[in-house]
Amino acid sequence: MADYQLSLAVNGRERQLHGNLVAFGNGNAGPASTGAVAIVGLGYVGLPTALALHGRSPQIIGIDVSRSRLRDIAARDADLLDDDHKRLDVALTDGSLELTSSPSAASRADAIIVCVPTPVDADSVPDLRDLRSACGAVVASARPGQIIILTSTSYAGTTRDLLIEPLEQRGLRVGTDVFVAFSPERIDPGNPDHLQRDTPRVLGGATAECARRAARVIGELTDDVYVVSSPEAAEATKLYENIFRAVSLALANEFADACTALGLDPIEVTLAAGTKPYGFLGVFPGPGVGGHCIPCDPYYLLWQLDKRGRRSPLIEQAMRSIALRPARVVDRAAEMAAGGGLAGAKVVVVGISYKTGVADVRESPAIPIITGLVARGAAVSFYDPLVPILRLPSGQEMRTVQAPRGEDFDLAIVHTVHPGVSYGWVAACKQVLDGTYRFDAAPHREVV
Repeated sequence: MADYQLSLAVNGRERQLHGNLVAFGNGNAGPASTGAVAIVGLGYVGLPTALALHGRSPQIIGIDVSRSRLRDIAARDADLLDDDHKRLDVALTDGSLELTSSPSAASRADAIIVCVPTPVDADSVPDLRDLRSACGAVVASARPGQIIILTSTSYAGTTRDLLIEPLEQRGLRVGTDVFVAFSPERIDPGNPDHLQRDTPRVLGGATAECARRAARVIGELTDDVYVVSSPEAAEATKLYENIFRAVSLALANEFADACTALGLDPIEVTLAAGTKPYGFLGVFPGPGVGGHCIPCDPYYLLWQLDKRGRRSPLIEQAMRSIALRPARVVDRAAEMAAGGGLAGAKVVVVGISYKTGVADVRESPAIPIITGLVARGAAVSFYDPLVPILRLPSGQEMRTVQAPRGEDFDLAIVHTVHPGVSYGWVAACKQVLDGTYRFDAAPHREVV
């Protein structure tokens, strides 16, 4: 167990509270013998999880219902960090990673980790179809002795509703026959600074024995596992983490607009505020919020509260602010356009993935930005070497500009800047709107 420092803005009192957490000591649990592990869902969470077990589990069974995803993984064509690409090649070559679309393959595993996505629909209502299907398949094939761990972010009570109670209905006693826990994933796609091994995990078991056994499995992924009182506590922990991030980002964007109105640099002000060693946890503004977590996860709590006749106005307002941010970028582009309009303007969106270093466009703000620009009559292109093709909600398909020239565009909107990519050409654009607030390759750029 590492001596991990809590990240709390409570005036230094986190040192007094550290002892309230129960740290699981993997070294005190006897010899580590994880056995075969099945990973259900091989997306941006599941595949790195499977690869992190390479060398720690004798057999990793990777299960995904998408045959195209399995083909991409088998062809070594998955979007991964360099080290994980190497692990993937070795795992496929030595046969320790098995790829299959058959959910029943989980019955051969000693431990099962469920890592399927939990999106929301067009009305911001949780879409639990994939999660229900995955958990249903796991329950149907479960056998005595298995450890089953859910990692997908969802409402508090999901593990009990979709795993614990159905297993009990099958006649398998949880805590005696099978061992169930929830341990929310903490994977930062594309960021080599936040590796799984170095990122603490939280875990809540259905019983104390469930927690002990599941923590041994999660302990193969990270050096730090903190055990909480129940699956519900662990589920709520992940929701709070992402809701905090959502509220902070909404505030950062609103404060950035205030700084722009005052002629101040919001990055400078944020960094200056960050020198305070307590009471401030700052984030940077941007063109919007994307990905599979922040734009979606808070709605799981709002949905659950709404079913109980309760509201959370601050979270609701933060999510409205996040949803409206791309429209603010389009409005700002219109303000910069000659004559105050975008009709006929040649606009290029620089980077369309939801974050730097990944090819993932799920919930990317670039999509509503492009849609909004098109609706105002702009001729829109995009440049993203990681995303060659983009399909808009209308069904229109766009392809990245292969060799962009700044002279060809009236306006460049900088959305995502990838490492190792040259953006010098942007400086030749007549106007540059910097949605990142940190793009220094165009001295004449303006910010949102």
